[in-house]
Amino acid sequence: MADTKWVYGFDQVSEAEEAVGSWDAVRGLLGGKGANLGEMTRLEIPVPPGFTVTTEACLAYLEAGEQFPPGSWEQVEEQLARVESATGKRFGDPENPLLVSCRSGAKFSMPGMMDTVLDIGLNHEVAAELAISSGDAHFAYDSYRRLIQMFGSVVLGNPDEPYEEILEEFRASTGVATDAELPTDALK
Repeated sequence: MADTKWVYGFDQVSEAEEAVGSWDAVRGLLGGKGANLGEMTRLEIPVPPGFTVTTEACLAYLEAGEQFPPGSWEQVEEQLARVESATGKRFGDPENPLLVSCRSGAKFSMPGMMDTVLDIGLNHEVAAELAISSGDAHFAYDSYRRLIQMFGSVVLGNPDEPYEEILEEFRASTGVATDAELPTDALK
């Protein structure tokens, strides 16, 4: 089990196909989105570097009472290091942050059923530096707000209503109609 390959880089789809024997099995192993990103990478279509945690890893995690399978976390760290190397950015580095997105997947597409969390890697320090380096504090803090809201609802299972109530209060107190119109100080 410790030798099981739980994580494949997008550029390793051929390795996944060799391991499981067919493209249909690759889709089952990597999910439709992961397999397609791997295939696009293999075809040299421009795809940002990334990786997929296998569906087998998910099943093993659930079967073990929500414990990572042996070696899986180390494989995630290895793949993250590969993405950092490919992009020249570092996860959690306020000066040169690597921001990643995480999406659940399945063999077949299920629109509206898959959860995505964007801009993982933002924190207080990274958001503050991103505000400076991008020259757009509104963008930086709105991205951070979205990460907190998505992480809270998708990962932690918090209901959306408390987040929406806070946004509603800030829209009312600042006299704006949409989240996009919120002033940067309100987003902070």
